Amino acid sequence: MMTIRPAEARGHANHGWLDSHHTFSFGGYYDPNNMGFRALRVINEDRVTAGEGFDTHPHRDMEIITYPLSGAIAHRDSTGGTGLLRAGEVQRMTAGTGVQHSEMNGSDEELHFLQIWIIPERRGLKPGYEQKLFPESERQGRWRVVASQDAREGSLTVHQDVSLHSTLLSAGERAEYTLAPGRHAWLQMARGKATLNGVELKAGDGVAVSDESKLVLTATEPTEALLFDLA
Repeated sequence: MMTIRPAEARGHANHGWLDSHHTFSFGGYYDPNNMGFRALRVINEDRVTAGEGFDTHPHRDMEIITYPLSGAIAHRDSTGGTGLLRAGEVQRMTAGTGVQHSEMNGSDEELHFLQIWIIPERRGLKPGYEQKLFPESERQGRWRVVASQDAREGSLTVHQDVSLHSTLLSAGERAEYTLAPGRHAWLQMARGKATLNGVELKAGDGVAVSDESKLVLTATEPTEALLFDLA
């Protein structure tokens, strides 16, 4: 079974410096029918103007994954994590017992990124931070795991039974994924147009998947997508 969450159905907030679309309930956008999917709690698509960003603010008991699509994020947090995060890199921050961080537009162009929150396997984890580059060559035409509970294949460590995969597809190219029995998936279209098992999707669309064994994503134009394999 596949349930489409269309891009235009998402919550939307435009603060001038920040244009944000919320796949699930977040901030001032409340939708009791869209509070998350399995352990996946937040997918926000944010666009931040040059020179702006999120000043230092706190988080607790959440796995936060940041996935830039264009531009650069200047990150700083209270664990000592700091750096510039660009497209192709993925960052994981464990908020755990409490962390303060800031995310600013670190370039002269618009910053476009996805921020993802995953409910951790338990509360009170030690705060932590890591980021890594996943080259286009490793994601082109295939699903490349970028975050997982066991850090397999050099992926980031996420403290939950979730595997996050990324792919880049040229027009006509396809990527297949097999879901183990009892597993669920969420597919998020970051850019482009494609079909998932024959169903047409566009940038910003999300798909909840249950009771399916095989997923085939076929691009009709250059596409970037994320796939969450969830318990």
